[in-house]
This record gives sequence, structure tokens and C-alpha cells, in this order.
Amino acid sequence: MLRCCRAAAAVAAGCAPGSPRGLAMAKSKFEYVRDFEADDTVLPNCWIVVRLDGRNFHRFSEQHEFKKPNDDRALHLMTKCAQTVMQELEDIAIAYGQSDEYSFVFKKKSRWFKRRASKFMTHVVSQFSSSYVFYWKDYFKDQQLLYPPGFDGRIVLYPSNQNLKDYLSWRQADCHINNLYNTVFWMLVQRGGLTPVQAQERLRGTLAGDKNEILFSEFNINYNNEPLMYRKGTVLIWQKINEVITKKIKMPKEEEEKEVEVTRTKTKVVPLHCDIIGDQFWEEYPEILAEDS
Repeated sequence: MLRCCRAAAAVAAGCAPGSPRGLAMAKSKFEYVRDFEADDTVLPNCWIVVRLDGRNFHRFSEQHEFKKPNDDRALHLMTKCAQTVMQELEDIAIAYGQSDEYSFVFKKKSRWFKRRASKFMTHVVSQFSSSYVFYWKDYFKDQQLLYPPGFDGRIVLYPSNQNLKDYLSWRQADCHINNLYNTVFWMLVQRGGLTPVQAQERLRGTLAGDKNEILFSEFNINYNNEPLMYRKGTVLIWQKINEVITKKIKMPKEEEEKEVEVTRTKTKVVPLHCDIIGDQFWEEYPEILAEDS
């Protein structure tokens, strides 16, 4: 009886547990917990780079039988995932990828999610990871995905165009160094008959010239003739592409529809395999660094 009286009194006061006012009061009581959230707004007028890396991908590649030193299926899958990220998050000006990593560069003036670092990182990593699982079967038709892959991310800010260019140059230089080493290493193992430990010992202390000499003299391989995707990595940029599509239209005074070809211009994410360390790339695509891009 007492409980019923209290409920009736609450309703009369307009603050019953289920009433709008009651809910509002309860909400305001607990809203103080929002004060514990850290302000992770990144600095204005800086390039925002989100770099994504595969977690324990050495083990992942072994268990899924990736080809060594490079697996085209894996590289193309990474690029497909990166293209999906760029198409979903259109404030990305350029992306660069190699091996199991991709760097996504958001525009300096981006106001996406009020420039909150956590939003940038979580959206990129989640979109990329889900795309990797979704598109796996398109590239690894005969290889079942044994378990979900993992990716981690980090955010770095670069205040100047030169800082950003130097960052991307650093990643491409890293691609060259790693790929040259891996190419020689796996040639020594697969065709030279060495064990992995012996191959490591053979390459200890060698310079780039020494590795090129081993490839050429022992395996008749000119490293400069290796595919650009292996040596330079992959650059993703926005480009306007003319697409020709077939449409059915009904002509005046004609009963049947007629197929005609129509050309339309569409902006798409295009992969390039080229040098980005020199000036030529940036001179060819000045819109990437343009302030109003």
C-alpha cells in the first residue's frame, strides 16, 4: 500500500520513473561521468596520418601459406581494403601501403568528427579489418580464412607539407630496404638451399650493393626488374576516370528500347606503383597538397 502511494505521488509530481521528467532527472544525475572522457581533439591545420599495421602478421602469413617473398593476393587484398577505407572516409587525401601496413593521410583542414583522434583511428582500423575479412575470399579462393586478422593503429600529426612528404618517403624507403632483404633471403632459402638461419648469417652486415650482387651473380636476378609494387609499394590517390556504360533508352516515336553507350566522369581511388621520394610525383599531382583540396 505504501509503495502504491509513493508511485501515485511520483506520478502526481511529474517525476515517475518512466516519465520524461523522471528520466531527465536520472540522466542529469549520472551525466557527470562524461567528465572522465579525455579531450583527444588533434591540433588544427596539421596533416593527420593514421598508420595501420598487421598484428602478428608473421604468424598469420605462415598459417595462411602466403607466398614468399611477396604474395600478390595478400598485397592486392590490402589495397582493396585501403580503397574501401578511402571511399568510406572521403577526407583522406592520399594513402600509402606496403607489406602489412597502410598509412592514410587526412586533409589538413578536415573537420571530420571534430578532429577527434579516437574517431579517426577506430574508424580506419574497423573499416579496414572488416573489409579484410569480407574480401578475403575474392583473393584467396583456395585458402580458407582460419581466424580473424588483427590490426592496430596510431596517429601522427605533421604540420608542414615537407614533413608529410618526408614521412611518406620514409615509408617507401622502408619498403625498398625490407623488400630487397626479403628477396635475397628467400632466394637463398628457396633456390640456394640454405636454412633460414644460414641465410640470415650470410646477409649479416651486407649493404644494398652486396645484396644486388648476390641476386645477379647467383640467381640471375636484376632487382631493378622486380615488379614496382614490390619495390615501391602502393600509392592511392583520387582521380577522375571516364567510364563507358551501356544504358537502355526509349527513343521518341519508337516502341522498343535501344541500347546506347554513355560516358560519365567519376572520381575513384586509383592505385599507383611509383616513386614518391622525388619531386616528380608531387609536381604531377599538386592537388594532393593543395590547401583547398
